[in-house]
Amino acid sequence: MKTKRVFTQTFGCAAAVIEKDGKFLFVKEANKGVDTGKWSHPGGWIEIGESPIETVIKEVEEETGYKFTPTGVLGIYSLVREDLARLGEEVHHPIKIIFTGSISEKRNKNLADDVSEIGWFTAEEIDKMDEKTLRERDIKGMVKNYLAGKIYSLEIIKHTVIK
Repeated sequence: MKTKRVFTQTFGCAAAVIEKDGKFLFVKEANKGVDTGKWSHPGGWIEIGESPIETVIKEVEEETGYKFTPTGVLGIYSLVREDLARLGEEVHHPIKIIFTGSISEKRNKNLADDVSEIGWFTAEEIDKMDEKTLRERDIKGMVKNYLAGKIYSLEIIKHTVIK
């Protein structure tokens, strides 16, 4: 069920930190806006009625072409984008549930329209990215938390729909 998104409130997102062979999978933003051309982890809005786990599976496949199997939760991150106000945009405040997991060996489909390319980066390369290259600063901390093994069970995610 799609509803109008209202940026004056916090909103939920689900995304993934995906590591394979010492490199992390990122997507390059293709949307026209302040984040165009910046690298980020794959993820997106949690739609009304959708569980965060369903969201991250769907979003990773849409944005990367890989099937994603979540195995843990890296954390819940609160990010206030006050930088957008300086650029004439509304301030955003996503609450992001960040998952870890594995991907399929092969890509199954093309990238979503809002992604121009995918890339694999080492932790050192990510740490050197600045605000002109990396969409959100908290991504660096996510990679560090992943490498430190700060991963929680999927059981902490509870989803209930009352009909």
